[in-house]
Amino acid sequence: MAQTEILMPKMGESVIEATIIKWTKNEGDKVKADETLLEIATDKVDSEIPAPSDGVLLKKLCKEGDVIPVGKAIAIISTDGSSAEVPVSAPVIGSQKTIPVAAPVSAATRSISKELAEPVTRFSNSGRFYSPLVRSIAQKEGITGNELETIPGSGKSGRVTKNDMLSYIPARQANGGTKQVSSQETVISTIKESPVKPMVVGANDEIIEMDRMRKLIADHMVMSKRVSPHVTSYVEADVTNLVLWREKVKKEFEKKEGEKLTLTPIFVEATVKALKDYPMVNVSIDGTRIIRHKDIHIGMAVALPSGNLIVPVIKHADRNSLLGITKQVNDLAGRARINKLTPDDTQGGTFTITNVGTFGNIMGTPIINQPQAAILATGIIKKKPVVIESPLGDMIGIRHMMYLSLSYDHRVVDGALGGSFLKKVSDYLEAFDINRNTW
Repeated sequence: MAQTEILMPKMGESVIEATIIKWTKNEGDKVKADETLLEIATDKVDSEIPAPSDGVLLKKLCKEGDVIPVGKAIAIISTDGSSAEVPVSAPVIGSQKTIPVAAPVSAATRSISKELAEPVTRFSNSGRFYSPLVRSIAQKEGITGNELETIPGSGKSGRVTKNDMLSYIPARQANGGTKQVSSQETVISTIKESPVKPMVVGANDEIIEMDRMRKLIADHMVMSKRVSPHVTSYVEADVTNLVLWREKVKKEFEKKEGEKLTLTPIFVEATVKALKDYPMVNVSIDGTRIIRHKDIHIGMAVALPSGNLIVPVIKHADRNSLLGITKQVNDLAGRARINKLTPDDTQGGTFTITNVGTFGNIMGTPIINQPQAAILATGIIKKKPVVIESPLGDMIGIRHMMYLSLSYDHRVVDGALGGSFLKKVSDYLEAFDINRNTW
């Protein structure tokens, strides 16, 4: 009987694991090539794993909710149509890496540690991210969130990895199974949030459970407001020239390049220029360290048909022409709306833009996309009567006007820097060359 092993696929350089959220086939079901077997999720995007060929799903090696490392077997299918059962004791085909297991902790020590430990959240108070696997290990070993904060991370941006945990646990056990916690940490750990009173649900009210993505968004937004002192500045811009230019060239642009020219690439282009002028806005915070990014990767918020939100990233926006930015914008937005983004598509952003004008809003106060330091909201463009200054005196004219709003982290961006950067974005938009013939 010919069998094929289905492995958890590699979905990006920084993705080492994924969670199985739903099996779409049961054991014994026939499957066709490229038909979806199961749905998986990372911390950024949901994906589907298809069958590599026609056959029968013989065995599920993992269940829904399991967190599976990349490269581990998750299912076995028969490629000759046979539905014979796979013995439970049969070894899994293919090589597997052996994961070292820490020495057992005494029952008494583990019991005490578990009583002291509270479930570790995805983000700490300092904004540090913990993967599901790291949180699971911490919970099993009775490691508190405060203790987890002290473990040096070898992953990207100082993240704690599985290997960091496996290296830390033996040393911890040598000290009696628990870490000595400072008095300051003890005080912090005793601070509790005020208890939330249960919501009164009326007879005509409907209870809707958050889906997985909505929970992630909620966690990320609450964490951002807790970590960063938000300040928002506003400016009004006269964008008549760029609006008239786009109307003039958009048909030719689409005919020549095969891409629709929206306003978003023009906003991105102006933002990139301003970030070059004010590089201390293109930063991230890691504890007490400020990380200034030499590359400019622009995240753009995309509303999904489900009502949720995702932020794919335009990589190296500073190296692209308007055409190159347009291609990335259209590609990322299109794939986002049909759930075809990869985890790498949503990682590495250094600054984010959200277009609230799409929904008819004149302005917004967006929440910073951590660990970035700022986010720009672009409002709707409306015709308004404005005062126009000229050598012959002031006059009233009808102009295309819009509001720009910038939310920034006051820990690293002060009002002078944030306001100057926002004004510079406005200046670039207002100075758009209506006779521009290159893109």
